[in-house]
Amino acid sequence: MYKNTYTDISLSEMHELRKQPDCVVVDVRESWEFEEFNEGGINIPLAEIRQQRNLLSDFQYIVVLCTNGVRSKVAALDFCRIPEWNDKKIFHLHGGILEAE
Repeated sequence: MYKNTYTDISLSEMHELRKQPDCVVVDVRESWEFEEFNEGGINIPLAEIRQQRNLLSDFQYIVVLCTNGVRSKVAALDFCRIPEWNDKKIFHLHGGILEAE
């Protein structure tokens, strides 16, 4: 059985990747954190990621980020466990927004 995995990427790699029309950036921080500062994309807090992942099903490339990389890694691993998403490419902003600054 094939198991999907995610790939760690840098902020510059994320900016290049997001130019693809079938790419979405998902910020899994809380809404107030997203409103305070964000790198764009859509905000789906980690606690809601399973209920709202249908918003991402049309995209081939999914980049997940958070403040320091912990919550986004949990989300990326969760996305890798979806059998219907085995053909999708999952990316994780290594170190989160703090590392990227």
